[in-house]
Amino acid sequence: MLLSLLHHSGRSLLTIRAVQTLNKSYHSPQMAKRVAVVLAGCGVYDGSEIHEASAVLVHLSRGGAAVQMFAPNIDQMHVVNHLKGEPSEEKRNVLVESARLARGNIQDLSKLSVKDHDAIIFPGGFGAAKNLCTWAVQGKDCSVNDEVKAALQAFHSEGKPIGLCCISPVLAAKVLPGCEVTVGIEKDNKYPDTAGTAAAINQLGCTHVSKHVGESHVDEKNKLVTTCAFMCDAPIHEIFDGIGSMVQGVLKLA
Repeated sequence: MLLSLLHHSGRSLLTIRAVQTLNKSYHSPQMAKRVAVVLAGCGVYDGSEIHEASAVLVHLSRGGAAVQMFAPNIDQMHVVNHLKGEPSEEKRNVLVESARLARGNIQDLSKLSVKDHDAIIFPGGFGAAKNLCTWAVQGKDCSVNDEVKAALQAFHSEGKPIGLCCISPVLAAKVLPGCEVTVGIEKDNKYPDTAGTAAAINQLGCTHVSKHVGESHVDEKNKLVTTCAFMCDAPIHEIFDGIGSMVQGVLKLA
């Protein structure tokens, strides 16, 4: 009798706990944040910086985020032989090359829907300045890829956070007037390209905020989180930590 009662009570308790678990999984505020990551190819000189992209994905995974990767289905500006550091005569597609980083699990940027995501992140690398926009050759007078521009504007208008690292904050500077971003520390030899980039950002009517490599800057008004990453000549673990700060900032705002 006692054993039967205990068995029945235990089964009821398990049933209650199962229902509570289901309710928690469907209604908990801790449900996974849905984050879009936009790539620009594969390789620092003509695509996304591989270590930065990987760091973004690792920190998103640690944060429990659900990630979907995207890239524009366009030709790269050019292809660089990464061993020699010189352009080659090849032609490569940004989406196809980005699929290397995404292990094949990637979609055309044209299919990105802001309503299906809580945040968006753009890793750096020259591809951000060559394929997602033309900053690498035109500086502050560059044009931004239409799909990239539309994505930035859509997430901004919906009040959803945007994360950018390395050179990719210039995308926000071109598309979102008056925003605040960082690409490192000005007038510091460890940040050789920061001063010129920061000056161009300021000339666009935006504000550059100096931040160390391990830090990120949060523009609360525009829900932008940026970090300098490889704009700094720093050990890779410091780059990793700075990107972690950026990702945590994005997830906190999402």
